[in-house]
Amino acid sequence: MDVKKLAKRMMATLVMSVLCMAAFAQNRLSGTVTDTAGEPVIGANVVVVGTTVGTNTGADGSFVLNNVAPDAQIQVSFLGYKPQTVPVNNRSQINIRLEEDNAVLDEVVVVGFGVQKKVNLTGSVSTVSAKEIASRPVNNVIDALQGMVPGMNVSTGSSGGALNSAKSFNIRGRGSIGSGSSVVPLVLIDGMEGDMNTLNPQDIETLSVLKDAAASSIYGSRAAGGVVLITTKKGKAGRTVVNYNNNFRFNSPLNMPEMADSYSWALYMNTASIYSNNGTWFSPDKLQQIKDARLDPSKPQMFANGKGQWEIWDDNTLLPVGNTDWLKEHFGSSFTHEHNLSVSGGSEAMQYYFSANYLDQEGALRYGDDNAQRYTINGRINAKVTKWFNMGYNVRFTRNDYTTPTVAYAPDGFPQFYHDASRYWPIIPVKDPNGYYVTESYIDELENGGKYKSQNDVLAQQLALQFTPVEGWLINAELNYRTETNYTHQDWLTTHGWDVNGDPFVFHNSTTSVYEYTMKDNYFNPNVFTEYSREINGHSFKVMAGFQAEILKRRAFQGQKDGIMSNLPTLNTTTSNPRTGGAYNSWSTAGFFGRVNYDYEGRYLFEANIRYDGSSRFIGDSRWGVFPSFSAGWNIAQERFMEPVNDKINMLKLRASWGELGNQNTDSWYPFYPTIGFTSQGGNWLIDDKSKPNISSQPALVSSLLTWEKTRTWEVGLDWALLNNRLSGTFGYFQRQTYDMVGPAPELPDVLGTSVPKVNNLDMTSKGWDMQISWRDQTKSGFRYGATFTLSDNKVVIDRYPNDAKNLSYYYKGAVLGNIWGFTTLGIAKTQEEMDAHLANVDQSRLGSGWGAGDIMYADLDGDGEISQGEFTADNSGDYRVIGNSTPRYNFGLNLEAAWKGFDLKVFFQGTLKRDYWADGVMFWGAVGQGKWQAVGFKEHMDYFRDDPNDPMGLNLDSYYPRPNWGGGRNTYAQTGYLQNAAYARLKNLTLGYTLPQRITRKFAVENLRVFVSLENLWTITNFTKMSDPELIDANNNWGFGKAYPLSKTVAFGVNVTF
Repeated sequence: MDVKKLAKRMMATLVMSVLCMAAFAQNRLSGTVTDTAGEPVIGANVVVVGTTVGTNTGADGSFVLNNVAPDAQIQVSFLGYKPQTVPVNNRSQINIRLEEDNAVLDEVVVVGFGVQKKVNLTGSVSTVSAKEIASRPVNNVIDALQGMVPGMNVSTGSSGGALNSAKSFNIRGRGSIGSGSSVVPLVLIDGMEGDMNTLNPQDIETLSVLKDAAASSIYGSRAAGGVVLITTKKGKAGRTVVNYNNNFRFNSPLNMPEMADSYSWALYMNTASIYSNNGTWFSPDKLQQIKDARLDPSKPQMFANGKGQWEIWDDNTLLPVGNTDWLKEHFGSSFTHEHNLSVSGGSEAMQYYFSANYLDQEGALRYGDDNAQRYTINGRINAKVTKWFNMGYNVRFTRNDYTTPTVAYAPDGFPQFYHDASRYWPIIPVKDPNGYYVTESYIDELENGGKYKSQNDVLAQQLALQFTPVEGWLINAELNYRTETNYTHQDWLTTHGWDVNGDPFVFHNSTTSVYEYTMKDNYFNPNVFTEYSREINGHSFKVMAGFQAEILKRRAFQGQKDGIMSNLPTLNTTTSNPRTGGAYNSWSTAGFFGRVNYDYEGRYLFEANIRYDGSSRFIGDSRWGVFPSFSAGWNIAQERFMEPVNDKINMLKLRASWGELGNQNTDSWYPFYPTIGFTSQGGNWLIDDKSKPNISSQPALVSSLLTWEKTRTWEVGLDWALLNNRLSGTFGYFQRQTYDMVGPAPELPDVLGTSVPKVNNLDMTSKGWDMQISWRDQTKSGFRYGATFTLSDNKVVIDRYPNDAKNLSYYYKGAVLGNIWGFTTLGIAKTQEEMDAHLANVDQSRLGSGWGAGDIMYADLDGDGEISQGEFTADNSGDYRVIGNSTPRYNFGLNLEAAWKGFDLKVFFQGTLKRDYWADGVMFWGAVGQGKWQAVGFKEHMDYFRDDPNDPMGLNLDSYYPRPNWGGGRNTYAQTGYLQNAAYARLKNLTLGYTLPQRITRKFAVENLRVFVSLENLWTITNFTKMSDPELIDANNNWGFGKAYPLSKTVAFGVNVTF
């Protein structure tokens, strides 16, 4: 072989080997990741920035990456540590030391007129982040908070699931039983009072709930029910960020009861009629006719009577034979969609934030216009004018439109439509043989009987100025102004029925009418406060003082006229009977406040607050009140003897607080002023045969001793953060005494001639606790997961009430709020002999007569041989005892989260673990003791007592319900056998999302793109009666349990795009 050629080949091979080795060495990167103590961090995420190249550290903290460019950057992250981004700079070996992330300890919490480090809080404060609030597509902020804050109890309003139904909430239970007052949480949006439901949930940055007096006393007489502080988003220095997101929701009624079919219903009502000594209602021929029509809907279902109309109610032989589930006919699926756009950015000198939101909701009503829209616009600008002067301006506008049929609306929230829809007979068909809607269907009235429309506009403007004359001294001035305008329109239009010939006749609203109402509020709120902070050798001091004032002026006007012309429902196109009304009202407050904070090296903490408050609602010496609070804490984790376990115990803080608050939330804005009753043209006689006279009445007396209702609270608690802040939590036990509530007037002789003035004579105490535990972690593979559990409980006991006899019709000293009194159920007598044997030993005649098989047997608890309520007092109640309590106990929320490689999952459970409820009324009892014209028959009611083997429904001796009987209520007394367990656990939300990798989205100028699907109210575990939903208990209205607009189950999907 040629030696030169061989040499060349060897040289080429050598060069290539060297180059390959160099390239290999250049593209391979290894290293170790340790903490500040030099210990390896196992499972840390190591990723080449902008690529999919990544790995996790091993048991010794080491890692190896291939194909790493010399100028690349690597990012190292692990839960509990601050992430680091490190340039490679041509290196093949990099050792990285991660610092502990004390975000939990350094987290700043918004408190009254300022912020504090969470670790230094000595009061009871819970926080909810923007991510938690915006993670679910919900209609309003309260929906998002349910189950998220320990101690916050959310209840459905009297209108149930209707689009205008406002959910209410309290903090740590009911705050008052006083007459003419209410204890509700104070909601402050960027420092100004407001309604959180007017906010776009996606505009919220943070939300803090101040639960004890130490945390909320800085707000004085407005804060007796706790305080919710909402901070909205603002711009951040940097590039302009544009975000658009939407969601589309498909809703269906939740847990709506199902009516019995017409044949089963007729058999059920026949039994009730017979047991009521009214004989058979439906003859065998009629029953067969109903059965045949149910099986073959093409058969005739309505029959003409002698008046030329279709028979509905009276002639048994001509009654209709339809098969209608009226609730399903009236309530069905609906569609909602929401769109949100935000733009933010700015420089170090000026930042801006703008957002717009549109929410369009369809209601569950299948007939008539039932819809709502919300429009929100939010703009905010913050500027650093000089080194010592900052300013900010924020403007928010919200419009809420709501439309529903007039027949489905009532000012008190109790329209008769819901009452009738539940009790109308299933044998009535939807349409008559001529194709017209039957009058009893309500359909023509829903679609053509008039509309209720409301429009509520809120415009809030806020100007904030901040001065820093010297380091550590801040001067804040805030000017808040809000206008709220409400327009309400309601009209009543004539609706018709149709006779057998198809000719119309007037059925409802023979007199047409139009009603208009306008109300405008102007609210002005200046706040001026200053604080000074100083640290000297580990001793930190902060002193704050300020002044706050509020004034609200309201003007309202209403008018109504009858006789609509040309089917144009306006006041200008009506002809007769004008009625008008209007009023001017106002209230105002003023308060001076101060706060002192002290801590020594974050170890020993102390805070004192004081507020000197005045309210226009009180007079004389009672106008002003002083409300102090004190709190202290000890962060044991900061003690030197804890240094060996500081890596395991990051925070361990004991805290205690005491405080007193007043309550100026009186129902009347002028509770101390006697007012003469006056009604224009309110007399019952005519003057000059033309008009009625005006009437007036003697004013009620007002006690000169009437004063503030007050609340005194103390609490002890424990806060902790463990295992590199992965495990954190808080627990607090509280006792809140509300005293000097306004109660019943003392008894005075009738010769007084007017109403006896009410006085401050009620006290009560609420005791309870709440807790929150959170865990956050990450595995070696980058799988992140977390869980947060909240649980709370409280019980209220009456301490003082003017009822020395302890009559059970009223509260009394020692009574537990929510107690349910009733008898003890032994069971249903299966035979007459069993009932006779029971009656031989126990006299039940006080509860009713005609006892027999299928009736309730009650227990003789006091052994006197008679079932009675004794003297109906707590000390002598006979066989009447406390059988349960309706207060929700052990309210909980469980939030589970996980994320991995772009996928994110959220599972949220919420519920109440203990609650009793006495579900009285026809929706529960059906035809048991309810009367023919009120009785109903749903599938649940078909489990009734039947002792005849030949009964078409079959023998049923082990029934749930006693025998149906329209007459009397002997079987429907409150009793243990039918006390409902209203506890429930609900899969409130399940959300699955996927975020596309940035290497894909950035190709089309998208920084972030997430798609998601969300399920709301997906699954419920409960033993509650199927005649309603456990969350609808508080919607119980004048028509009784279960007669309310249903809640919804929702399936939603959407997209979130950031540019």
